[in-house]
Amino acid sequence: MSVFSGMSRPMKAAGVVLVGVAIVAAVIGGISALSGGDGGNEAGPSGTSTQPGTSGGPSSPPATSSTATPPSTSTPASPTSPPPPTSPPPGQPTSPGPGQPGGDQQASNKWVTVRVYNNSLIEHLAARAADDFRHAGWNVTEVKGYPYGTIPATTAYYRPGTDEEAAAKALAQQFGFKAEPRFDGIKDASAGVIVIVTKDYGTNSPKGS
Repeated sequence: MSVFSGMSRPMKAAGVVLVGVAIVAAVIGGISALSGGDGGNEAGPSGTSTQPGTSGGPSSPPATSSTATPPSTSTPASPTSPPPPTSPPPGQPTSPGPGQPGGDQQASNKWVTVRVYNNSLIEHLAARAADDFRHAGWNVTEVKGYPYGTIPATTAYYRPGTDEEAAAKALAQQFGFKAEPRFDGIKDASAGVIVIVTKDYGTNSPKGS
């Protein structure tokens, strides 16, 4: 037996070992190749996404119009003109009220008391005159005779500087007789216009309107 023949068996065993080692290394290398890499395929944090337009990404700013709405250029409304004066309904009086120019001046004086005295031989002449005055709106409070002298004409007497003056003049103008300040015989009589009627009452103008 040669020396080489005696060494062939250990060498065969060593070869088998080397082949086994090579196979193991190849297997390990393959596994590393499958599980290794450059890290580009690693998964990111769960629940996040970097794709724009998805619900998980940052919200896009709202779209804005490039053209601003111009301010209103409408013409401001002109001030409202006051309504024209309305005309009174048909059939209503259009004359001025009491105390106004052209109005019924007597109306503001008719509250003054009026006493009517008869200085004539005509019975009930004072009562007739009093009725005329009342129908015209005057405030007649007394009717009686006046036997203390003769009065030349029907006259309304007043105390100067009082409301009686305007009332007496208005009454006299309405019924067509005179108006004068009180004379001494009636100077201290009660307040109010005193009308002393004579036989000429109602002859100078139509009775009160």
